[in-house]
Amino acid sequence: MLRLDLWPHRSLKGKGFSAAIWLMFCGGLIPLVPFIGTIAFWVLLIFMMTALAALWTALRRSDRDRLREELLIWPNRLELTHWPAKGAALTWQANPYWLRLNLHPEAGKVEQYLTLKGGGPVETREVELGAFLSPEERQALCVEIQGVLNDLRNARNI
Repeated sequence: MLRLDLWPHRSLKGKGFSAAIWLMFCGGLIPLVPFIGTIAFWVLLIFMMTALAALWTALRRSDRDRLREELLIWPNRLELTHWPAKGAALTWQANPYWLRLNLHPEAGKVEQYLTLKGGGPVETREVELGAFLSPEERQALCVEIQGVLNDLRNARNI
């Protein structure tokens, strides 16, 4: 059995998060120095702190999202489970013998759009794989999965 876990890059963790917030805070204070002692200072400070709070919230929310995919390949079955950021997990199964892996260089939602199509001669449902990955990662993933599928098919024909 082969198991692949896919997830998008996370924003910042620990020290990187703290450094980004401090850098934004200090960088936001620099333009305020000439206005110290005026009403404009307090108005600008409110806008700067609002921007800092928005950055904090966006980075924390990005870190909380648990979008991921799990691909399990057995000799007689392939199962793809997709956990969206919100909602229940979605599962798709196919027989690896009938499975077709398609890498669409430009015709898709994203560059190097990777899809799985399978189920046999009757069912031809197509699902996307790793839409949150970079084009290079999707291309490498395609090569890796194709190699595993070829090994399975060759072992079946022996």
